[in-house]
Order: sequence, then structure tokens, then C-alpha cells
Amino acid sequence: MSNISNNNQHKVIVINGDHFFDLPGFYEEVSKVFMKDTDWKVGTLDGFNDILYGGYGVFDNKEEVQIIWKNSLKSQQDLGVEATRMFYESKIIQGKPFNVELIYKKLEELLVGSGQTLFDILIEIIQCHENNITLILE
Repeated sequence: MSNISNNNQHKVIVINGDHFFDLPGFYEEVSKVFMKDTDWKVGTLDGFNDILYGGYGVFDNKEEVQIIWKNSLKSQQDLGVEATRMFYESKIIQGKPFNVELIYKKLEELLVGSGQTLFDILIEIIQCHENNITLILE
């Protein structure tokens, strides 16, 4: 089954949570389904946000798109607190160009239960494009 289909109103793109278990795997999955037949690969949160504007890859700027995230509960667990903690800790170790003070704050919020997980961040990125993108979690 293809990860992209058209119906009369909009394109449907499927992200399958069974295809990955970590953030690099998520980037590989979205590169495959959003950037089909291109040489460009998603490798950062900013890069993921960029492809959602359209204009390159599988949909055009402002084209109506429906994203179906299959097995999203698995992704929510895979990209949860532990994965997010490791993500922030790697940024802190790397230092520049990252704002280490801000990352420490985000890590602290995460550990006390008030911060966003990677899954939450990815959902928020998609929702920022609500003018033309609809997200369905399955």
C-alpha cells in the first residue's frame, strides 16, 4: 500500500509508527513519505517543519493535506520522556550552536512532568500548519 493517496479534496499522507522507534527513524519515515523521489532528507525538527510548507516533495504550497499517523500510541511511547531526555542531553553535550541554558530549562521541565516530549513537539509542528494540513492520530 502506498503512503500517499489522493481523494477529490486533498492528498493523504501516512506516517506509520511501526516503521520507526526513535527520532532518526521518524526522520527516515517522513523523508520517505514526504520527500519521495527527491534527494533531500529530513534530519532536524526545523527540517520537518520546513517540508510541511510544501512546494517540494509530494505536495505543493498550501495544498490541502491530511496526515494519518498510524500506530501513534507506539510513537508517543517511543518519542516520550526517555527519548526526549536523551535528545536534550546530547544537545547539552554538543554545546554550540545550541542554547544550552534553554535546553537545560526544557530538560528540567520534562523531568518534572510539565515539559513537552519529542512526540508533543512533532504534533505541535504539524498543528502549526493547520491552514492546509489536518492530522489524524490512529
